[in-house]
Amino acid sequence: MNAPADPAFAQRCRESFGRQKAMGLIGARLTLVEPGYVEIELPWRAELTQQKGYVHGGIVGMIADTACGYSAFSLMPADCSLVTVEYKVNILNPGRGGLVAKAQVVKPGRTLTVARAEVYADDGKHVATMLQTLMTLADTPDTP
Repeated sequence: MNAPADPAFAQRCRESFGRQKAMGLIGARLTLVEPGYVEIELPWRAELTQQKGYVHGGIVGMIADTACGYSAFSLMPADCSLVTVEYKVNILNPGRGGLVAKAQVVKPGRTLTVARAEVYADDGKHVATMLQTLMTLADTPDTP
């Protein structure tokens, strides 16, 4: 397991997540924060579906992207922030019902960090896998 650079990492992640208007809009919740690992839950809502009634792929990507970001953010120093620079998502099954994105850091780095997210539906089906690269922004606050 990776050690966080900031002992208050969980509180910092939760406060930052609370400022994410997009996550609030879709009703996502940051439910678990550990060093290098987070989980984001998304209750099912009809407003988040596409024409066939599945959770829209863009919404699946949103929670996976955010989960990867906070898994990386949890290991960073308090005076840093980050941005996503690249990701690839494979949608493996339709998203039916509520979802949970489980993300962990694959390789932390001083400048670039690689993280992976797995998204599962309430019924246990594996909905998506994401691999993401994030860039550390040193001496850059995580506020507007």
